[in-house]
Order: sequence, then C-alpha cells, then structure tokens
Amino acid sequence: MGKTKQEKTATQKPSENKKGEVVIHIKGVKKSFGEREILKNITLDVKRGENVVVLGRSGSGKSVTIQCVVGKLVPDEGELTVFGEDVASMNERELKELRTRIGFLFQGAALYDSMTVRENMEFPLTRVLKIRDRHEIDKRVEDVLESVGLGDAIDKMPSDLSGGMRKRAGLARTLIVNPEIMLYDEPTTGLDPMTSREISKLILDMQKKYKTTSIIITHDMDCARITADRVVIMHEGEYIAEGSFDELKNSNDELICSFF
Repeated sequence: MGKTKQEKTATQKPSENKKGEVVIHIKGVKKSFGEREILKNITLDVKRGENVVVLGRSGSGKSVTIQCVVGKLVPDEGELTVFGEDVASMNERELKELRTRIGFLFQGAALYDSMTVRENMEFPLTRVLKIRDRHEIDKRVEDVLESVGLGDAIDKMPSDLSGGMRKRAGLARTLIVNPEIMLYDEPTTGLDPMTSREISKLILDMQKKYKTTSIIITHDMDCARITADRVVIMHEGEYIAEGSFDELKNSNDELICSFF
C-alpha cells in the first residue's frame, strides 16, 4: 500500500486513484500512564475513504488512540504514521501542518459560545487557512452550513441551538477547512435516539460528499451500524476483533457478542 509522502495543502483533495491507500498506519503501539497500561500492542491500518468505527466501553483506550494519531500523545512503543510520516518524530511546525489536514469533532462540539454560528465557521478559515477574501469566506460558510442543514441558523448564537444543531455546527466547522481525515470522539453522546441517528446519517453523507477518511470512536451501536465500513472492537486496551458490523454482531465469540 502506498506510503508516499503527500505534498498537498489543507484545501487540496486527493485524487480518486489513491483510494485504498493506507493513510493511518498503527503497528504494535503501546501507551501507559504510570503503572496503568492503556494501549497494549494495537495494530490498525485505515485506508483512504473508509469509515472505521472503534467500538468499546468507556476507559478501554479508544480516545487515547486518536490523541496519538494527531500527536497530542506519543506512544511508548510501536509505529504510527499518518500520510506515510512518523507522527512521533514531527516537530511543532510539522504537527501543525498535519493537523490542518485532520478534522476533530469533540463530544461537546466545542463551539465558541461568544460567537455566532457564522463567526464560528469563519474562525478556522481566517485563523488556520489565512483566507482574507470576503466572497470566498461567505461562500464557504454558506455552503458548509447548507450541507449540514443549518443554513437558517447562520446568525444564531450557540446557546440558541439544540444539542443536535450544536453537533451539526461543530461538524460544519470541522469540515469547512476540507480535512482529509476526520476523527469523531463519541459524536452522538448526550443526544436522543432520533437525533443520534440523524447525526450518524450526516456523518455518512459528509464522508461521501467530502471524501474523508474517518475514525469514529463510539459505544453507540446504532451509530456504528449506520456509519461503519469496518468495525474494530477494543477491549481493555487491545483490539480483539474486526469486521463488518453484521459479521461481528453474529459472531459466535461470547466476548464479542457482549458488545452488541
């Protein structure tokens, strides 16, 4: 699989002929905090254009994995490359460049409460991409909000939005810089079942529209069923199984079945 060095800016999208290329490579990664071993020799390849759901109970190490992917944490052992580059050896400038190509949707959507929805969208365009053209900014803001069904909320404050709308706005703000990779940390937490399904379907729609590669951390079975091309089950810091949602759900293994 290709591990060639990418030479694209954050606003450029990969060509279709690179689909199937491994963009996140994790091999033999271990991570401990003091005496507590969180990641125990995990291995995972994520290919361009696929949604990989990491399913596991709270405290199993799911979020630690994606923090290693973006360089917030450094593995104690093992290999971890993104776009063919070793994340642990990157300096601050290289990490900053990497993070412009990765979108991260936090559990709470992480909107700036003092800014309108429009201003929240503009912030990464002007601060991260350094765009100054007013017409381009307005068009990108309007387009991404329409994509997530929030065109009418452009001038509202985050406090005026429902939980589902805040999640949509957080997703829009992440997508507005055209990331190649999306990392979702419990994207449906705190939402009612109907809204959770809407957000899950939106994640799938946005993958198709923006051609992103995604890791989705969740313990929401419905979210996993809707969004996953492939499911990886994490248990006590280890990946114990992977396959399609239906394959794992119908497994004869008692431990695997206990997650469903």
